[in-house]
Amino acid sequence: MKLQFNKDHKYILSLALPAIAGLSTQMVVSLVDTAMVGRLYNAEYYLAAMGIGVFATWAVVSLFSSLATGTHVLIARRFGSKEFDRCGEVLNTSLIIALLIGTVIASIVVAFSYDIANFFAVDPKVGFYAGEFLHYRFMGIPFFLITVSYRGFFFGIGKTKIFMYSAILINILNIIFNYIFIYGGFGIKGMGLAGSGLGSTIATICDALFYFTVSLLPSFRHKFNYFRNFRFIKSIASSIIKISLPVSLQNIFILIGFLSFIAITGFIGTAEQAASTVIFSALQFSLMPCFGFGIAIQTLVGNSLGCEDVHKAKYYGYETSKLATFYTLLVGIIFIMIPGLVLHLITNDQIVIETAAPALRIAGIGQIFYATGVVLANGLQASGQTFYVMMSEVIVNWFVFVPIAYFLGVYMKFGLLGAWSALPFYVILYAAVIFLKFKYGNWEKYKRVLDK
Repeated sequence: MKLQFNKDHKYILSLALPAIAGLSTQMVVSLVDTAMVGRLYNAEYYLAAMGIGVFATWAVVSLFSSLATGTHVLIARRFGSKEFDRCGEVLNTSLIIALLIGTVIASIVVAFSYDIANFFAVDPKVGFYAGEFLHYRFMGIPFFLITVSYRGFFFGIGKTKIFMYSAILINILNIIFNYIFIYGGFGIKGMGLAGSGLGSTIATICDALFYFTVSLLPSFRHKFNYFRNFRFIKSIASSIIKISLPVSLQNIFILIGFLSFIAITGFIGTAEQAASTVIFSALQFSLMPCFGFGIAIQTLVGNSLGCEDVHKAKYYGYETSKLATFYTLLVGIIFIMIPGLVLHLITNDQIVIETAAPALRIAGIGQIFYATGVVLANGLQASGQTFYVMMSEVIVNWFVFVPIAYFLGVYMKFGLLGAWSALPFYVILYAAVIFLKFKYGNWEKYKRVLDK
């Protein structure tokens, strides 16, 4: 693959790099949180519980965080066609949806947090610790969804730096709050893993306040007029849900698939389950930047289709995927060559590190191809093909990744190495399916799919 850097790549990076920076700070917080928990007494149990807790949290919030995708896609189209007042209408409607859904869902999942944790935990002690984490973490869902709506708006108008500033500020607070509540300080008794959940929720509340404050700036408020006529518009809500629902289902099904994978490694052993949690944390070094490129391509494809320029939409997709793949190739080399050093950044438990290192090498090979899949999938979502993207990933995850992981890891007794050998099959097949749709899809139809 040959890449000649040009002005279009600079434009892509001007959108992608702030998003990557923001997502990378989230990655750092995740790694720091895991490192804090990994240094508690009985770290194996806490790390295994954290793996369940983190994936269960993602499963719940991802079901509704796709609200950002629907908001992002609609605003990108309308911004591309210079319909600024209609961008404000989308934001207003999205915020109302976020507040209503967030309040209802938080009330339900907080009440059932221990039941959710115990469903996925093999060891009762792991289930209890995970339940404590989820009880506090789920309380922040309404505030998280408000930030999701704001992110979709700022992504759609190309202001990815707002997200970067937010992420840096809030994730610094996240580290501070988590440290205080995990270990104790300022008269507060340490809460262990539960403190990580509470600290993250308080940081999320601060994040929502940050976005609201930025939205009050005259440069945004006067151009988009979202506060002048704050109201819920049913047709816009319908469009947001139509775009977002397949993404929501995709997120929840995929995260259930990964939770199933974590559960499979629990049958192999507690150390192996803890090792898998650490490997997933390490994989964020590559996944989060890929998501940043995905944010950029959603804006670029949406803006291009808003101008009815199909050629430019596809061109940006290919060029963005090239940039992302060069990055994942570099990360893959690091994972393969020095896995122990990477794992030491996350935990000092030598048993977990020795267990995880061989599997991280396999994951390093598989993640190289993830860039093509995630970037072009985001481009297809921006074109309205969210159902196709959902079905592609769900089928490959549930009917390739999870069964192969169980077959090799548990049935054939190849252990953790066998389970993680399923990852390259999953990633390569998914990337191929998405690439074919992006290349040969009916783009003339795509540009008319959404109401501009």
